[in-house]
Amino acid sequence: MSVTEAHRLERWLDKVCTAEQAVQSIKSGQRVFVGTACATPTTLTNALEARNPAPDDVELFHFLTTNMLPVVDGKPTTKYRHRTFFVGTEMRELVNRGLAEYVPVSLLQVPALIVSGRIRADVALVQVSPPDEFGYVSLGVSVDMVATAVRYAKRVIAEVNPNMPRTLGESFIHISKFDKLVPVDSPVAEFLHEPLDELAQQIARYVAEIIEDGSTLQVGLGRIPNEALKYLTNRKDLGVHSDVITDAILGLIDAGVVTGARKSLHPHRIVTSYCIGSKRLYDVVNNNPLFKFLPIEQVADAGIIRQNTKMVSLTQAFSIDLTGQVCTDQFGGQFYGGVSTQPEFLRGASLAENGKPIVCLRSTTADDSESCIRPLLPVGEGVTIARSDVHYVVTEYGIAYLFAKSVRERAIALIEIAHPKFRAQLLEEAKKLGYALPEQKLDTLRPYLIEEERTVSLKGDRQVLIRPARSSDAMGMKEIFYQLSKDDVYTRFFRRVNALSFNEAQRLCNVNFDTEVAFVAVTGMRDNEQIAGSCCYFLNPSTNLAEVAYMIAPEWQATGLGGALQKRMMEFAKKKGVRGFVAEILAENTKMIALAKRACDNVKVHMEDGMVEIVMIFD
Repeated sequence: MSVTEAHRLERWLDKVCTAEQAVQSIKSGQRVFVGTACATPTTLTNALEARNPAPDDVELFHFLTTNMLPVVDGKPTTKYRHRTFFVGTEMRELVNRGLAEYVPVSLLQVPALIVSGRIRADVALVQVSPPDEFGYVSLGVSVDMVATAVRYAKRVIAEVNPNMPRTLGESFIHISKFDKLVPVDSPVAEFLHEPLDELAQQIARYVAEIIEDGSTLQVGLGRIPNEALKYLTNRKDLGVHSDVITDAILGLIDAGVVTGARKSLHPHRIVTSYCIGSKRLYDVVNNNPLFKFLPIEQVADAGIIRQNTKMVSLTQAFSIDLTGQVCTDQFGGQFYGGVSTQPEFLRGASLAENGKPIVCLRSTTADDSESCIRPLLPVGEGVTIARSDVHYVVTEYGIAYLFAKSVRERAIALIEIAHPKFRAQLLEEAKKLGYALPEQKLDTLRPYLIEEERTVSLKGDRQVLIRPARSSDAMGMKEIFYQLSKDDVYTRFFRRVNALSFNEAQRLCNVNFDTEVAFVAVTGMRDNEQIAGSCCYFLNPSTNLAEVAYMIAPEWQATGLGGALQKRMMEFAKKKGVRGFVAEILAENTKMIALAKRACDNVKVHMEDGMVEIVMIFD
């Protein structure tokens, strides 16, 4: 502590004492709040654990904690009961041994529970910065619910640490509010995510693909959402409105990606409630007006979150069932993590203009023995997020969009992003549950080929996204069919038909991307795509030639879409080593004949009985 800081404390010498003296005021039967995460007041908690004899029936309540407890024989231990809103590494052992109870409640609700007295705060143990010349300390890296606990606890004891960053926003408390002050001089606890494996990085890349320029981000504590930030360096004017920030944000700040210039709420400011990370992060937030630390109820309320346009919320889950119910705090009967603020952020993002709530998870358990996409959530995996609040779901096998979709549509979309070795089993279970039609098939066993997506400009300044087709596009194929005129249907299917069966629609999109390939051209956002056209090819292995077919919605005909689809399919086919295309076209379909002839230089045409066969040999 500097000479100046020590001098300022001298005005409050009657409050200054050692940690051992401070915790002597904690009496039997009291309820003690403990500060959050990297601001956990470990000197005070260790002194409390060292009391001998310990006061009876003392209960500690807290959110995420760091190094709060002494370790005996490699395990954290305690003399007191704990109620925790988050089961982190330190608490997991205590919960399993019955020494701590997990309280599955949103962090947003905790301040109101403290104010009302439903959660009694007799004493609050916190860590703060030294006072300024006006006598105000900063709550530093953890404002969250600490601000409320300090204001409403009957007695407040603070570690005063010169290493605690002085964060700006609503983090200031006058020193007169504290009953005891314990000077400490130790580094603020640091936390860094462990490196992720390739599967998790693939999930992170898919997540990043959904995020647009000008989005405002909430990332949470999950490793995968934090990893996704690494893939956003080519975005522009991102903003941050998040319960927590970590070191992952620093690269985007350094690259000029996070500017907050397009934020509709608190523009040009990074809004958060607490941070965990390295000393570098703490140095960056120290006295930096770019960052605005607010109490959790001012950050995580859905009504506030929704005021951010293009709000993106990222949640990491343990499991999801085929209807979209999500578990984020339990797996195999064991509690991990907590509710935190995820339900509010997902709901707030869903209500925001152009918002995107995203849930991400691995498709399997760490040992690949079980699918994390379940037919039904089993006993021991409770619902944290209701199916009605789920929009985007991302695994290493692709992206599914569930909101406002039927149970059957949800089930197929989720099975498509499950691990291939579990897809057949999931489909059979879905059929038994009535979640899939008996004739439903799934032919592709590969991840969604997001790298094959292309945005294409057409005539009239129109744009479409040409992407690999999915089994779940079958209903979109049927919609195009019913837009076609009778003549268009005849030229496309070579016969007069009034309906397109589900099996026929599946054949146009449910393909293996080896010998069968299909692309669709779509408009609109991923959450409300409309199919404008489709193309597919079916390879004859004996000739290495593929038969091609196209279907274009009437309003997109004569825009160049057919040519764009043909070009996209040819690019894909050439990479796969396909020798060429074969198209059989009715003689009166002059537009499609002209399109096929333009495919490449080596084109052979043969006409017989009103049919034109065109063979296109690639260079």
